[in-house]
Amino acid sequence: MLQRKSAGNSAAIPSRRGSSTDALEALRPGLLRERRGLNLTNPPPFLPPVKNVLIATLAIALLASLLYSRRTGEAGRAPQQEEPVTAAPPKPLSRYAPVQTALSEAARTPGLQGSALGFCLIDGAGTVVVDLNAETAFIPASTLKTVTTATALQRLGPDFRFATRLRSTAPIVDGVLDGDVLIIGEGDPLLRLADLTKWAMTLKDQGLKEVTGRIVGDGRFFQGSLFDDFWNWGDIGNGYGSAVSGLNLEHNRFTVTFRGAEAEGEAALVSSIVPEVPAVIMVSEVTTGPSGTPDNVVVYGGEKTGRITMRGTVPAATETVITGAIPDPELFAGYHFRQALLEAGIVVQGPTSGLTALEEDPLPCLGELLEHQSPPLLELITSIHATSDNHETECLFRKMGLLAGQAPDQVIREHWKAQGMEFIGLRMEDGCGLARADHIRPLDLARLQFLAAQGPHGAAWQGSLLSDGPVRSKGGAMSSIRSYTGYITSAGGEVFCFALMVNHYADSNAVAGLRRSLIGIISGL
Repeated sequence: MLQRKSAGNSAAIPSRRGSSTDALEALRPGLLRERRGLNLTNPPPFLPPVKNVLIATLAIALLASLLYSRRTGEAGRAPQQEEPVTAAPPKPLSRYAPVQTALSEAARTPGLQGSALGFCLIDGAGTVVVDLNAETAFIPASTLKTVTTATALQRLGPDFRFATRLRSTAPIVDGVLDGDVLIIGEGDPLLRLADLTKWAMTLKDQGLKEVTGRIVGDGRFFQGSLFDDFWNWGDIGNGYGSAVSGLNLEHNRFTVTFRGAEAEGEAALVSSIVPEVPAVIMVSEVTTGPSGTPDNVVVYGGEKTGRITMRGTVPAATETVITGAIPDPELFAGYHFRQALLEAGIVVQGPTSGLTALEEDPLPCLGELLEHQSPPLLELITSIHATSDNHETECLFRKMGLLAGQAPDQVIREHWKAQGMEFIGLRMEDGCGLARADHIRPLDLARLQFLAAQGPHGAAWQGSLLSDGPVRSKGGAMSSIRSYTGYITSAGGEVFCFALMVNHYADSNAVAGLRRSLIGIISGL
């Protein structure tokens, strides 16, 4: 046994083979006494061995505990077996996979890359079976017309008619009407010059020989602007963007026939303008373009304007017919009825005027000379679907609103909401789709077709759409806008409702190719 003296005291240090606890107990008195004079910078040499003993003892105990726990845990655990890896069974190919493939491939074609492409297909049970961006709103162009026409057919019925009334401020006495004659329109978009001729002959048969006052066109049934606020400047002078009044005649349009010169660059000859447009100066700046090229004439006019300017080119040595918009529909109708009366041999002493200003009081009318009824609504809707006429559609759109005492688009929303379809993302600045501010989702356009077919006049509705083999549809087109909606009948007889909408494309042929491809696939299902 080793011994050490410290501060006059000595203590025995047991061998390392003894108990570490005993050694500490034996050292405690001496350590306490020595601590009072301990030099910490030169610690006594016996302390490290004691510390090492403690650390070694604790480490051994911890290691033994860990080994014991691991062995007992493994003894109670059942051996694990690796499960064999098997390949998942292939999913069955969807019936509509070819449609999805066609859409995916089309999106990668050069003519459609970067465009906005939406499609929705609904089966005969009303289930959406193909959906590509169907819940994103697109600019619809003329497919929006189906929203207006489908609503009108259900709300007004296929036999609804517009009325136009002929009234006077004085009775006919001894063949003389000592007052004014008023043509009071209620939005009929189909009134023709031939109708005015019939009116004049009817009045002649009733004994009318002379009118001392004016012939007044009254279009106040539709108030506000003759053109939609969101129609482009380049639209409102042209025939397809003609004015919408309570009183309309010949769709408020005139036609101009040009004859291209022999040499490119020379002025084109204006051969005719019919019918006559009163109180307007026509200015032509149209020149001759290359032979065989289409015309690009634009007519610039506007509401109540006294000057219409035509610019662009027509092909050389060829006749070209374009249409323009009448700037004052009420004056136009009154003027031509006055002409019809004169041609029937009835004297008219007063001039023609148009009544549109809201501040004017209605003229006192003592009697109704006659009432004219338009063709039935179903005939009008069929015409809209065949010709995509903006004027006809707008008259119907505004008429629905007036009859309901609400904004037309609100009438449409509430009508279809009552049938379970709430439009999301719908904006109707007009009812015809000429405004580029209009937008609707492919989903809602396709669902509208489904509900319209299920409605009380479903067969008449479907029959009003253009037919092309297995397809009945309405198309829409503007610059870089194409859309189609309607029905495709499959080889098995199932009728699908669809909406295809493409915005901002580079090549219209690519859009046409996609449409043909989709029709071919769906009709073969």
